[in-house]
Amino acid sequence: MGERRLKAEVVREAEFWSRPIIWRVPTEKESPIQYNKTHCFKYSGQKASPEEAEEERVLLDSIAWPRPPAQLANTTLEQTSDPTKSTFTILPAGGDGERHVGDQLEAMIFMHDFTGHHQPHGGDFLVARLHSPTLLAGVAGQVLDHGNGSYSAVFPLLWEGSAQVEVTLVHPYEAIPVLQWVTDEHPDREFFHSLFRSGTVSETTVCNRCLPPNQQPLCNYTDVLTGEPWFCFKPKVLGCDTRDHHVWGGELKDLITKEEEMLFRGGVNLKVSINALGTNSIDVLPERKGQPDLNGSSNLKLGPPKVMPSGYYFQGEWRTLGGVTVRQFKDSSSITQCLQGKVVHMFGDSTVRQWYGYLKDTAGIKEFDLHSPSKTGPLLAVDTANNIMLKFRFHGQPIRHAQVTSASELRYISSELDHLRGGSGTVVIIGVWAHFTLTPMELYIRRLRQIRRALVLLLDRAPETVVVIRTGNLQHLDVQRSLVNSDWYTLQMNRLLRTMFKGMDILLVDAWDMVLASHLPHDIHPPQPIITNMVDHVLSYTCPVKAAQGEA
Repeated sequence: MGERRLKAEVVREAEFWSRPIIWRVPTEKESPIQYNKTHCFKYSGQKASPEEAEEERVLLDSIAWPRPPAQLANTTLEQTSDPTKSTFTILPAGGDGERHVGDQLEAMIFMHDFTGHHQPHGGDFLVARLHSPTLLAGVAGQVLDHGNGSYSAVFPLLWEGSAQVEVTLVHPYEAIPVLQWVTDEHPDREFFHSLFRSGTVSETTVCNRCLPPNQQPLCNYTDVLTGEPWFCFKPKVLGCDTRDHHVWGGELKDLITKEEEMLFRGGVNLKVSINALGTNSIDVLPERKGQPDLNGSSNLKLGPPKVMPSGYYFQGEWRTLGGVTVRQFKDSSSITQCLQGKVVHMFGDSTVRQWYGYLKDTAGIKEFDLHSPSKTGPLLAVDTANNIMLKFRFHGQPIRHAQVTSASELRYISSELDHLRGGSGTVVIIGVWAHFTLTPMELYIRRLRQIRRALVLLLDRAPETVVVIRTGNLQHLDVQRSLVNSDWYTLQMNRLLRTMFKGMDILLVDAWDMVLASHLPHDIHPPQPIITNMVDHVLSYTCPVKAAQGEA
């Protein structure tokens, strides 16, 4: 009986994997988000200028992922990419066959499905890194999609000694339309609550960026200055002006089919390493004569296509490629010396709050009790002897946290920046990503645009102000986390952020590269060694070594 049941399970499993996937491709006419977006923008109080509309179009085009080809309409699960059957191979070195520091390494990746057949299309989401466990060295690679099931992973060779190539399938191509669909069709798949209170009477209603106007009357809390949309269903008794606090309500689940869930299986097709065909290791020789110095140099000579990551690890320490040379601030005295006489304004989410906590604890700066929530803030730490002030404030709605936030503290970054005087004693740190992965990209662009406008004005009136922006980073994923915080969402937002702030006099801390290049596990809140390197980067930019001191 047991053997018969086992055979039946095997048959059912085989039938399940051979079912065609129903592609989640929303249409302009049917997609509810079109309705919701129209509602958000109609009542936002601001209409995009022709220049802003054109910028938005170009930005959205720049992050467009390949759409499913027509021949994949009847794709089955077993025809999706299988990382265990896919391989990569390191291409031979050119010339004399030797690899030297300053050269470029290329690996070819060949994707196969669960039946072992070569994939005829591109679109898989892959990441790659080159690393050395013995040297605590690592660098993120650039993955190039050739559109035919093969990819190139390209790396600069930055250290002498051993190096290993690592390639990971984050999502198969077929998972991407699912991620796009849940954002387009269910922008409200997370929801929020607000408590309204007057005297002894209180009511709680649902709130969100976009709410359908025909279900019941709405309270419109769209920000007058920024146009950021926010709505709550109007309480039955109380008025809209009695809103007391904001809190995260949860996430909608069971939005995708069982077949689609199979596209997000840990250990099967979600963040799984791809094996090398042959060796995955190389030996790197010293620089050839005439090679430029790589320590902090922005003139690294690489063969086409040129690959220039933001930096790399060596002996566990982050080194940038271009820009400021990163120094180590290993004790409280070095941090205090750098921040003396400065006010550090930190705006963002819990990944920015990590920096606040690290600086406060490492430098021994005493926290001042504002009687505010420990997670959502606002938070304040003061060193009166050295005239140092650290301030943390959340970036405004959406705030995906179960800790209650007072409605009076829901302020947007751009509004806060508009009230800053700035100057040489002011440091501004911004991180806007982890709570925006469920946000339609049009609304994310709007948020970044408002921050950019405020930063341009701040740097115009006080050019000595230090401004730092943190990108998003990779994290641990399962099925539900993929639908909420997929690395693919973060990748798209990072691309928008880089483009929109390009050319500004700011430091962009590349948290994506710093997590990808590290040997430590991916986490939405990176482990402390990574945080230490991030903060060292910020402090090195805030307090650069003067040329007269002779340090490069």
